[in-house]
Amino acid sequence: MLCLHDTIHDDDPAVQRLLSAVDDAHSLTAFILAAWQVARVLTIHLVEAVLAERARHPTLWPRCPQCGAGLRSKGFAKRQITSLCGPIQWRRRVGRCPHGCETPQVAPLDEALGLQPHQRSSGEFQALGCALAVFVPFATAARLLGWYRGSIVSPQAVWGWVQAAGQRTMEQLQAQLQAVAQGQLPTEEPLAPELVAAPLLLGADGVMVPFRPEGGQPRGKTAWHEIKVGVLARLGRHRTRSGKVVARLHQRRLVAVFGNIDALQPRVWLEAVRQGISTAPQVVWLSDGARGLWRLYEEQLAAVAVGLLDFYHAVQSRWKGAAAWLDGRTTRARRWFGWARHRLRHGQPDGVLADLVEALAVESVPDSARETLTAL
Repeated sequence: MLCLHDTIHDDDPAVQRLLSAVDDAHSLTAFILAAWQVARVLTIHLVEAVLAERARHPTLWPRCPQCGAGLRSKGFAKRQITSLCGPIQWRRRVGRCPHGCETPQVAPLDEALGLQPHQRSSGEFQALGCALAVFVPFATAARLLGWYRGSIVSPQAVWGWVQAAGQRTMEQLQAQLQAVAQGQLPTEEPLAPELVAAPLLLGADGVMVPFRPEGGQPRGKTAWHEIKVGVLARLGRHRTRSGKVVARLHQRRLVAVFGNIDALQPRVWLEAVRQGISTAPQVVWLSDGARGLWRLYEEQLAAVAVGLLDFYHAVQSRWKGAAAWLDGRTTRARRWFGWARHRLRHGQPDGVLADLVEALAVESVPDSARETLTAL
């Protein structure tokens, strides 16, 4: 404790009470919680000292955007920000136009720190609140955040942070989509050396998600809407403890949009470029038989990717063919389906397709069955 006493003023009763709590702690839990309070105070002292030092540096004042005159200092003004460790206060220079233009006062140090004029919470504090709100309701996220900081946090504040973060993210996404549409490709995301030679897998589907009937109002009947989702991953290999080599997905990425296939297509392509679709040794598109998804594949991915119908939908369509051709109530239909499923599972579809082609050549096949077989 001597080093702490050497770095903190002895005449600060609040700090000394915290240090005494550490000395008086009996259990490990109490010791850690008491030490955490000391660490928070030390962090605040350190940050405030650095900010005070930076505020004394010479200031390069910008020019007034209205008249072009150089802004002049109006002295030091107080600023306070709520952080993960508690409230942080410092004084910094503010300036105004010498000609009295209606330009708001400017604080160059605030801009250098990335702070907005009326921002009251620090970025890392808001980021933690947004991360909590992904998994729990806003009220619960505010309570957890309050426990961490040691004071009350409003659920409305967490909601506002999420809205602001979402707005910034959407603006960034729209700028990226516009850049890709103009031929400006984004930088590829770094890959681990063992994944450079791994195939790139892409897929998409639609999922139903519950929405409130009115934004911000919990009352009313739940409204279900379809969200288009795209998944991208690298297919790697993993050796289990028993020595067996199994497939495993790495660097999984997700894109989603509340819209149609046309809205999903540029988002999938943007993320595919980030994931190295142009340099991957093999690219595979995997999805069900939805026409919109395969239109996305034909228009955007067919030149660089191999398209595959997923196994479960392929088996489902083969059963439709067996039921239409051999009557699904018969043992012969079930036996042929079992054989066809085995062939498909082991990558041998030729015999299955040949049987279906032969079935179309049989004149006694009913028209309804012929339509089903042709659709397959």
